[in-house]
Amino acid sequence: MSALPPGSPAFLAGQIAFIAAPTDLATAARVRLIGSYGECPPAQAKVVVALGGDGFMLETIHQALALNVPVYGMNRGSVGFLMNAFSEADLPGRLSRAQATVLHPLRMHAITATGSVEEALAFNEVSLLRQLRQAAKIRISVDGRVRLEELSCDGVLISTPAGSTAYNLSAHGPIVPLSANLLPLTPISAFRPRRWRGALLPSTADVLFEVLEADKRPTAAVADFTEVRNVVSVAVSEDRTVSVTVLFDPDQGLSERIIAEQFTV
Repeated sequence: MSALPPGSPAFLAGQIAFIAAPTDLATAARVRLIGSYGECPPAQAKVVVALGGDGFMLETIHQALALNVPVYGMNRGSVGFLMNAFSEADLPGRLSRAQATVLHPLRMHAITATGSVEEALAFNEVSLLRQLRQAAKIRISVDGRVRLEELSCDGVLISTPAGSTAYNLSAHGPIVPLSANLLPLTPISAFRPRRWRGALLPSTADVLFEVLEADKRPTAAVADFTEVRNVVSVAVSEDRTVSVTVLFDPDQGLSERIIAEQFTV
């Protein structure tokens, strides 16, 4: 189903907001696209077109929450897993045919050693990472029940299905289809228990990470690109009251990309 109103692509004339990563390749593309299709402020646009790589697309998705408009990415970066192929031709037509994927983020609720409380959203993952040379020690509870008394590690993360092909995959976590309603919980360089490879949790799970020996083993929490240092506890759960719509070319939707990634050799 298209995420944009039906009818001729002409309805998008002058209603596309182009934003670009701060690179020569992306900014030059933005100038050319504005010359072809006009310029519209994001707050007045029907759709936001992001030009850059996956990191910039992730930033744009966060910005789009306040705008309540769909985001269509075109790759002017490196990997481009979240991006469509770049082309300047028939952009309104591509947008009118695009397939929509609705993403829900994780909400991180972090408490620091000073008692301050920080909240942030993550469309990829929430990760806890050691700040110094010593391994972090973390207790993990799920839905109020301690599941792992002590994990000695470089860190641990919980990801969304959309983010399961990112840091989670690099940490040897499982790729999860969008429709699975599962959240991968994955250790990062686990030392003890050495054989623990993580878990798949229902998307309704409430996860609590408690940092043990926090003075000796300071730990940071990161929700996408928001970092909170010296945390003592971090609660994470999916927030289905928050959503953003991401657009993909037909037959190149995010669900298909996640499945295809599992057969990449």
